[in-house]
Amino acid sequence: MRRFEGRRVLITAGASGLGLGMALRLAEESAAVTVWDRDAEALTEIEKAGHDLRNVCLDMTSAQDIEAAVAEMGKAGQIDVLVNNIGGSLHTPFRFLEQSEEDWERVMDVNITACVRTTRAVLPHMVKAGYGRVINMGSKAGRFGSLFAGANYAASKGAIQAFSLQIAQEFGPYGITCNTLCPGVVLTPRVERLLAERQTEAERQKVLNSIPVRRHGTVEDIAAAVAYFASEESGFVNGASLDINGGQAMVI
Repeated sequence: MRRFEGRRVLITAGASGLGLGMALRLAEESAAVTVWDRDAEALTEIEKAGHDLRNVCLDMTSAQDIEAAVAEMGKAGQIDVLVNNIGGSLHTPFRFLEQSEEDWERVMDVNITACVRTTRAVLPHMVKAGYGRVINMGSKAGRFGSLFAGANYAASKGAIQAFSLQIAQEFGPYGITCNTLCPGVVLTPRVERLLAERQTEAERQKVLNSIPVRRHGTVEDIAAAVAYFASEESGFVNGASLDINGGQAMVI
């Protein structure tokens, strides 16, 4: 498939895990993908992937670095798709009363502020082109709470969902859509480590048994959803939150 031929994509925190899976999926469908990450070593590795992947090493908590990187990308042409993938619980404590002020600031800075700054920098390019796809990474935690990530993480992911709704409403008239993906547990190495720290084998099996399809998510599951939201076929889907959790949590 070549449905992204001629399209330029920016994926934040894309050097490994979910972000890398998204980058490879879109590049396989002929997108020109730029990946941001702070991990210089991981970025070097993705250069060996053999696809049209460009990489930029930067601190995504720096407003100045974000603005400069978007401006540089914009010099080469329009930015068609933005995937705000950056985020995480940053291994802060699970229990609310054990979370410090710094724990909240760090998680909010990564999960919300970095996404807001990147979106703010990219949207003028999309408005000028009259086309755009903004895809934000929410979480099951932001809609239903979490069994292993704390209140700061859940609150930040709920906020990114609300942010998406407002962007969808405001920029829809310019040909720009904004949607949120809300995955359940996806077994990346980072999540595996966190689960091993915070849940026993019995607790993990109980969670698995609560998922109707009896498995956790994969990077490929999320990358497929990103490919749909990034495509022209999704043009009438705007302000949506897509639950990708195997039916573990359902709403009417």
